[in-house]
Amino acid sequence: MEQRAFRFKPRWKEELVVTGEGGAFVLELPMGVLSAYLPTEDAWPEKAPAWAAKLWPILERELRQWCAANQAALHIDPSAGVYPA
Repeated sequence: MEQRAFRFKPRWKEELVVTGEGGAFVLELPMGVLSAYLPTEDAWPEKAPAWAAKLWPILERELRQWCAANQAALHIDPSAGVYPA
């Protein structure tokens, strides 16, 4: 089985808690139309926790897989927020 760098857990406040080896952070996950929002790769280093700053390609791939498995849209947008868990 493939080892994943991130785990994803929806939270009731329209949040997606992302947990990795270095800690956790929260992405937006609106529930009207289930969608996850991820900053663009260029915007990521400014918004990401330090431990995850270089992991955008892995996060994007794993989040895309999670969205497909959970019938959620993935929006990659420079204005997407990243919040402390």
